Amino acid sequence: MRGADITQVSLFTVAKLDDFVPVNHPLRAIRKLANTALQRMSALFDTLYADTGRTSIAPEKLMRAQLLQLLYSLRSERMLMEQLGYNLLFRWFVGLAIDDPVWDHSVFSKNRDRLNAQAVAAEFLSEVVRLAEKQGLMSDEHFSVDGTLLQAWASQKSFRPKDDSPDDQEPGPRNAQPDFKGQKRSNDTHASTSDPDARLYRKSHNTGAQLSYMGHVLMEHRSGLVRSAHVSLAGGRSEREAALAKRPSVIACWARCSDSRA
Repeated sequence: MRGADITQVSLFTVAKLDDFVPVNHPLRAIRKLANTALQRMSALFDTLYADTGRTSIAPEKLMRAQLLQLLYSLRSERMLMEQLGYNLLFRWFVGLAIDDPVWDHSVFSKNRDRLNAQAVAAEFLSEVVRLAEKQGLMSDEHFSVDGTLLQAWASQKSFRPKDDSPDDQEPGPRNAQPDFKGQKRSNDTHASTSDPDARLYRKSHNTGAQLSYMGHVLMEHRSGLVRSAHVSLAGGRSEREAALAKRPSVIACWARCSDSRA
């Protein structure tokens, strides 16, 4: 007997969001670990907000939402909020009920300075690492350090000689293309007017130089977990310097390896 193509809306439902998530879904383990780390950060979150006033979006929900954005490579917070509107898996992970309204994407912009001022993201990673260490998932002898270029939000047009002042620059079309032919530009003589910390750097001789920073990750091999992360100025020795600065135990490991080879 053929079924009718009719959508019947239930007046009441007893289904929970947890019922829609497969038992073996990888986000279950990630959520459990993230919740444990966030619970340990409760005292830190208390210091970020006033005792009176309008109730904010829970910082734990903001952190879980941004974790989803990273895991699923969502390129914008607008897209993240769109997913939270109809994606039951995302709602379950963040901690929203099926009928809870989602917040506006601008909430992230307004809270970013507050969370960054106390290095909340770095503390979250540190808590996750502590939990992994307690479970014996971390080792100082099985690791690798890698870096990647992070393109700065600065235009090549802003990379000007350091002795130039805005008053000395001739007015011209807003989007005029500068002529760099015949000019020798380096980080010693030039700097970006919009992002002075950005450095002109390229990965190889076959690629063009871009205004960039460098991101560094220290990875534990056996468990595949990130042990620490760091952002630095772009440079040829940045990866090694970041590894030694962020993880002193790396020096001890290198010393032991050198002694064993001698």
